[in-house]
Amino acid sequence: MTKSDVLLRLKTEKVIALIRAESSASLVECARALSAGGLNCIELTMTTPGAIAMCAQVAQELPQVLLGLGTVLDADTAKAGIAAGAKFIVTPALRPGVIAACREAGVPVLSGALTPTEAYSAWELGADIIKIFPAEFFGPAYIKSLKAPFPKIEFVPTGGVTPETVGEFLKAGAFATAAGSALVAAAALKAGDWPAITARARQFVAAAAR
Repeated sequence: MTKSDVLLRLKTEKVIALIRAESSASLVECARALSAGGLNCIELTMTTPGAIAMCAQVAQELPQVLLGLGTVLDADTAKAGIAAGAKFIVTPALRPGVIAACREAGVPVLSGALTPTEAYSAWELGADIIKIFPAEFFGPAYIKSLKAPFPKIEFVPTGGVTPETVGEFLKAGAFATAAGSALVAAAALKAGDWPAITARARQFVAAAAR
């Protein structure tokens, strides 16, 4: 897939599912459950042990999934994730080295930022999308406010995205959204309650489509 293909799919699917787990054992099953619920843009975070290996496994076993690697803090991790099959890279903060590595590889990077200065700095360095994190403290109105001076910059809010708010974030001008614990509950993940995760994914898909 080209960079444009990946970005178009993120925009079209509207919700990126974040998987943060204490163990890598259930990651593939969780990704499968999310996919069954209609969420096929999935971000595995580096806070999960064995995330790179799991990235490779998900990429191989679930070709329908557009897989990203998140919580990436350095260029070497970004390169390892891309080699393992990640189609996009996500940072929680402004990390120039990660942006440069992704640009060199031709892979989209969602750079973390919060303030207008951080957002513009990341975009100026070449980030494809700015991940506004943590978005729950400002809500959809903050995305609308950022779009006013920065109409050319695309934003993906993370944190505080729920079935009740996802539509508001999109209406405020978000390129797409990303949801973690509100989508993949820690208890459901730990218990292996895949039907519950699939049902929650369907809720997000329906809410984003309104």
